[in-house]
Amino acid sequence: MRFHEKYRVFLKGAAIFIAFAVVLTAGSSFLGFHTVFGEGKKLPIYSVDTTEKKVAISFDAAWGNEHTKPILDILDQYGVKTTFFLVEFWVDKFPEDVLEIHKRGHEIGNHSSSHPNMSKLSSGEIVKELKGPEEKIAAITGVRPTVFRPPFGAYSNGLIETCEASGYYVIQWDVDSLDWKDISAEQIVERVTRNVKPGSIVLFHNNAEHVEQYLPLVIQKLQADGYQIVPVGQLIMKENYHMDHAGKQVAN
Repeated sequence: MRFHEKYRVFLKGAAIFIAFAVVLTAGSSFLGFHTVFGEGKKLPIYSVDTTEKKVAISFDAAWGNEHTKPILDILDQYGVKTTFFLVEFWVDKFPEDVLEIHKRGHEIGNHSSSHPNMSKLSSGEIVKELKGPEEKIAAITGVRPTVFRPPFGAYSNGLIETCEASGYYVIQWDVDSLDWKDISAEQIVERVTRNVKPGSIVLFHNNAEHVEQYLPLVIQKLQADGYQIVPVGQLIMKENYHMDHAGKQVAN
């Protein structure tokens, strides 16, 4: 099955799940996914409130590695550092790529052990999903991940609380490239560059079909517009902040 077909199957269900959650009344919940508008709702980090022209681009890695080396070469060419969110079974299959990503100076984040919908898991199950990739990434690179992206973008108060207690910042995105879909490189470039703004976090995938075509064009456009591209961990605030209703980090 091709990369974008796999993601279409996974994300179709997630999109329906999220759509239901968003329209629920304040304070309600649906299968553990609490509404954005509910009192006491915890939110992951979608973007950062900043006047600086800084953005983060990130790659989720769960399927395949044939584009990983070209991605790293393109990033080197433009002097860009990013964040790669890795699933444990990807780490197991491609440990040499994990080390190469680290050697090239990129941040490595945690993307779970088995790529489940973690909003449905117990705290103990969430910890297990975090610890597997965490330990293996640290063993390969010597660095423990501190940023976590939940598969499918599915989250709950319990997920965020457990991740925070485990030393993680939970990361989403406010610009979705849709590079897993069957769209052209030009469409991906237009979509990303049209929607990005200071403090944005952009979602890409390491095995997207057109990544070697769209990535240089996206970087060129962002840099021409005066943006500095940094890893997620360098963009986000680490303390003295609160989250607004849209999941934007705002300084206190």
